[in-house]
Amino acid sequence: MGSVSSVLLIVYILMVVFGYYLEYLNLTRLRERRLPLPEELESETDADLLFKAGAYTVENAKFGIVSSLYNNAIFLVFLFGGLLFSYDRWIASFGFGLIPSGILFFVLLSMAGSVLNLPLRLYRTFVIEKRYGFNTTTPLIWTTDLLKGAALSTVLMAAGAGAGLWIYGRSPGLWWVWLWCFYLGLSVFLMYLSPYLIEPLFNKFDPLEDTALEESIRGVMGKAGIKVSRVFKMDASRRTAHTNAYFTGVGRVKRIVLYDTLLEKLSGKEIVAVLSHEIGHWKRRHLLKGILFTEAAALAALYLAYLLLKRDIPNGLFGISGGSLFTGVFILGFLGTLAGFPFGPLFSWISRRHEREADRYSYELTGETGPMISSLVKLSRDNLSNLHPHPLYVAFRYSHPPVAERIGYLKSLIGC
Repeated sequence: MGSVSSVLLIVYILMVVFGYYLEYLNLTRLRERRLPLPEELESETDADLLFKAGAYTVENAKFGIVSSLYNNAIFLVFLFGGLLFSYDRWIASFGFGLIPSGILFFVLLSMAGSVLNLPLRLYRTFVIEKRYGFNTTTPLIWTTDLLKGAALSTVLMAAGAGAGLWIYGRSPGLWWVWLWCFYLGLSVFLMYLSPYLIEPLFNKFDPLEDTALEESIRGVMGKAGIKVSRVFKMDASRRTAHTNAYFTGVGRVKRIVLYDTLLEKLSGKEIVAVLSHEIGHWKRRHLLKGILFTEAAALAALYLAYLLLKRDIPNGLFGISGGSLFTGVFILGFLGTLAGFPFGPLFSWISRRHEREADRYSYELTGETGPMISSLVKLSRDNLSNLHPHPLYVAFRYSHPPVAERIGYLKSLIGC
């Protein structure tokens, strides 16, 4: 192992260890439980519920650490133990051209990762989630979803890799520009396609039966200047007891989807408040800002990849003589993980800021905070949320502000 690859290995290990330190801080804070709760949470939270929520957090943290150790051990052996080069030589031994070899390289690698993670996925679903009352799926549904998901991801990966390699071969000097254009177009296309062809592969969508609730939803959406095409109920309860709601669509016409679990647990006004929060993301252009930032970063990353691959620098960092384009791309993905780690807290902060803006918009649109607060209380209770996360853990891992902080912020809006 060269000196550069040794440094990269040390940096990666330090990054992983820091993640375990965050888990330690969060669990320590959970055991202390010294912070007071908002009165809304106190009235809905007893000692048994706090104990159950704490146990769920602890078990997920321990499972996350074990999963991380397992996956990182495999990854480090593969990348730093020489297996990447051996795998690359094995693919090359078939004598295929650039495109079929690349498709085979990435598809088989993805399949291997999925197979190796099967025991972890099974344990999380049928042990942890079942133990705390969240899993409602059956082995048959789980297996069917797994196979459909694997088939779909294989097709998309093969198509994406094949198209990308074709572009690479056709335009050696500008492939990074054309590849960016292709993936941007593909992303937009999938945004249109997903609600009609992909999502129905996994769930059943029925028209909302509660006409009064649908009218309330259409009313608040119309007030925000958004046209609703359809409002659907999704059969989430066949798989999980967790709740969610979202709307899809590009432009001003949206398709509302409500989990049936959400309909069971929240009142009509609470559901409207939750959707008003989602409207806030759209009205404040959070999705558009995210897409613009992501695409700008992707274009810059592709140009950097072009410069590095042109000189075969990724393979050289690991002393891989005669390595292929595919090993170089794999190593670039690893380097991207290292480079992106310091920016994690910034992206999480931006996401939490967007959530606060969406909470504020919900208040501005509906004129009240009570339904949003009560929905947050119910959702945190039903999902066994950690009510005492460590601030540093929040900084790195939370895309939403902690529920107590969100409730406090919503209360402060009443006096604005």
